[in-house]
Amino acid sequence: MVLAPALAGAACAAGLALCLLVHRPGFAGQAGPGFWAATAGLWLLATLAASDLAALEPRHPLARQAVFLAVPALFGLLVLALWELVTVGAGVPAVLMPPPSAIAVRFVQGGPTLAADFVQTFVKAALPGYALGNLTGLALAILADRVPVLRRGVMPVANFASALPIVGVAPIMVMWFGFDWPSKAAVVALLTFFPMLVQASAGLAAAGRLERDLMRSYAAEYGQTLRLLRLPAALPFLFTALKVNATLALIGAIVAEFFGTPIVGMGFRISIEAARLALDMVWAEIALAALAGSAFYGLVALAERATTRRPPARRTA
Repeated sequence: MVLAPALAGAACAAGLALCLLVHRPGFAGQAGPGFWAATAGLWLLATLAASDLAALEPRHPLARQAVFLAVPALFGLLVLALWELVTVGAGVPAVLMPPPSAIAVRFVQGGPTLAADFVQTFVKAALPGYALGNLTGLALAILADRVPVLRRGVMPVANFASALPIVGVAPIMVMWFGFDWPSKAAVVALLTFFPMLVQASAGLAAAGRLERDLMRSYAAEYGQTLRLLRLPAALPFLFTALKVNATLALIGAIVAEFFGTPIVGMGFRISIEAARLALDMVWAEIALAALAGSAFYGLVALAERATTRRPPARRTA
């Protein structure tokens, strides 16, 4: 129990010491064999610490949660430390791969620009498109479940629509809805529609035959059966689609901005700064997108846990 936290602390201290060493004046690009041996030792030490932490099974719930969070946190810190050590120690040009420290500085300095890009891409485009795509997919799945003829005709057409490449659809949406956020929301709605339709259709069919027969014996109407039995049984499928679409929405909004947008937005900023070889700003936008997407996914997962009363990872098929 004591060895694993000690190894983790030693790995963090060693990583911090190496990162401070590599930023000494005149050290960049001049790292010798001893430095690279220490970097390899850091990787080995962090790997052992993560392995020992993952093997811990504390009894207290808070301790279990701490261990659950410590393993990915240690792994993430190791990746950032190795990235910093390799790029600075080997003298990699910033136009090819800037170190995390330079990206962090750019992230702080470009706060107002990043905030405006976040509002344009995530708040104005990704969220409305996400809501529209999921609601439309769920509504069509319920309608197709109610009308069997529609069920046979909708799925092939929806499958065809889901195979449309975003690089071909985005310019068309820009022509239809203009250069501002509505065209990006339309692309996001198209991307998120099909996963929800497929998962909702499977979820509505997940209710057992005995439960359906029981509802019919009570003379329950379709709406009552849907509200009391079918939709509760479909919740795991619906949340699967919501979590998949949580990442698709932001990706779709960013890619759609490559094909026409006002002078604001994550996709616009990435394309412009990449052309200027300002890779630190590009990576700052990527970091912002990753943080926003992870937070959005986490909120959906928390809603799933609160709604279904059990963690998603423990659910069985």
